[in-house]
Amino acid sequence: MTGQNSLADSEVWDPFGTLHRALWMGGGQWAGKSTVARLLAVQYGITVYHYDYQDARGHNDRRIARRVGLGEPATEPHPDKVWVHPTPEEMATETLAGFPVRFEWALDDLRSLVSGHPIIAEGWGLRPELVARIIDSPRRMVVMVPTPEFRQRQVRELPRAASLGHRVSDPARAQANRLTRDRLVAEDAVRTAHRLGIRVIEVDGSRDATAIAELVADHFSPYLPRLHGEA
Repeated sequence: MTGQNSLADSEVWDPFGTLHRALWMGGGQWAGKSTVARLLAVQYGITVYHYDYQDARGHNDRRIARRVGLGEPATEPHPDKVWVHPTPEEMATETLAGFPVRFEWALDDLRSLVSGHPIIAEGWGLRPELVARIIDSPRRMVVMVPTPEFRQRQVRELPRAASLGHRVSDPARAQANRLTRDRLVAEDAVRTAHRLGIRVIEVDGSRDATAIAELVADHFSPYLPRLHGEA
């Protein structure tokens, strides 16, 4: 990592030091980030910030206000315009273009938190190129992505992965578009992480969540509190 991406940006407002002490888990959808973060929270007694939950719920008022400010309709477009009509490539481009604004909202959430230990922030919108301007070392972040086979397994076994959550005219096409978009967005995260020297963990299902959590904990070990009995 060089230039702007090599050191924490001192100009990022961080009133309680939370942002610069945070640990970050980004990557693709359905890689098990939330599960791994929850396991680490229980094991190490630390706090986890779930980006996806806040982005889908807590940030909706901000999303509406931003649309109004841009002169756009306050209401969401018809689901077909989001999931059926565009190509997956168009969907991925739009998603990636929207991440910087959504990331700033996540930073506002994190600024309000204070902890004696680093806070783990996890979610697909925590992009390597955005986090890189905050962290002082690439070891403060890990990118988790599922293999295509594991992604399909998640779709078969996880109801929330198999359901789009919207009524559309062509559910099969919408789901196919969504899965391809998610793959493209994940591939972009991997490319960016490699360029920035941030570790990528590929989840293929050969290791359970506990084993992946141990791998992530080892990566974050310089910043995690010591467990009882550790030397």
